[in-house]
Amino acid sequence: MPIRRLALAAAFATSLATTLALPALAADPIKVGAVLPFSGGLELFGGQAKLGLDLAAAEINAAGGILGRPVEILYEDDKTDPKAAVEATRKLIQRDDVLALVGPITSNNRDAMAPTLERAKTPLLYATNYEGGACSRYIFSFNTVPNQELAKLLPYMNKEFGSTYFMFGADYVWPQKMFETAKGIVSGLGGETLGEEFTPWGVKEFAPVVRRIADTKAKVLVFALPGGDGITFIKQAEDFGLLKDTTVAFLGFAETYLGAFGEGKGQNMFVAVPMVAGSDDPKVKAFVDKIKASGGTTVSHYVFTHYNALMAMKAAIEKAGAVDKEKMIDAMEGLVLDSPTGPVTVGKDHHVTMNMFLAKTEGDGLVTVEALGEIAPEPGCPQ
Repeated sequence: MPIRRLALAAAFATSLATTLALPALAADPIKVGAVLPFSGGLELFGGQAKLGLDLAAAEINAAGGILGRPVEILYEDDKTDPKAAVEATRKLIQRDDVLALVGPITSNNRDAMAPTLERAKTPLLYATNYEGGACSRYIFSFNTVPNQELAKLLPYMNKEFGSTYFMFGADYVWPQKMFETAKGIVSGLGGETLGEEFTPWGVKEFAPVVRRIADTKAKVLVFALPGGDGITFIKQAEDFGLLKDTTVAFLGFAETYLGAFGEGKGQNMFVAVPMVAGSDDPKVKAFVDKIKASGGTTVSHYVFTHYNALMAMKAAIEKAGAVDKEKMIDAMEGLVLDSPTGPVTVGKDHHVTMNMFLAKTEGDGLVTVEALGEIAPEPGCPQ
């Protein structure tokens, strides 16, 4: 074969090899950063979020990935601390070039992360119930805002247990905004708020506030103290006898709490949640069984909402037809996701309409009191 023809053949072979190798590039993982608390007091929630994300990633990858590419989740511990959350966010975006982030748990950490997300034009899939108002092109909320959690819960409490209320929670933005909404609902029901207090993190002795609540004789305690502090308070309130005459509406409750209260404790507390793990619904049962098969001993709605967040990302990328941040964001708006509890619809304001459930603590889990149907969010975004 003449030298020129040999050269052409070699060039063709090289070109063909390059073309055949291209699909291997498509197998590069889609990286998603997860900024969650695995220390600092809220690790119960971080663990629940991880269960949901890991299951979603496993299912996505088993089904061929997203546009032929696997998903890889890179976890960072935010230590329940805003400074650590910002450092983790920068690391994941700048070093790891993640497509999106999931997390955190606290509003303080989310707000601290927001400027970095905006500058990097990187979307955050936030799957924790919160106070509303985080309205940005780069933030999507997959859990509840105040009206979804309170609008049906408080009328039920008012009807069943009485119209006098005390509100007690942690001293940060989520409880403050929740109580602001709650007081408006209570007033509209003809009820009365007899007291409101906030506590710093790390308090170990709640006897003085328990006595003050008892002295008001309030029939309903609207409670928003997450994590270990909340567990400590409920134990001490129960030992004091407060919960014999006062019924708790526990905001942000998750099934993970019940094992920590101790056997027979923490009963007959009421919540409104987007999933009840003890539901008889076949789709919910199948979801819970998969989580338990993967090693999760307890399942809460935090597992569910974080699972939904990653599945929504998959659906948005496939709808957009490209692994691209801006195109994914555009495709996410208006997306309807089929979840274990029914449709989850992402609105133009980046918050979700979903089915809600009124439930109470019973035994080592929650039981459904009433299926509330779909409740649209009122996120407090500028019109």
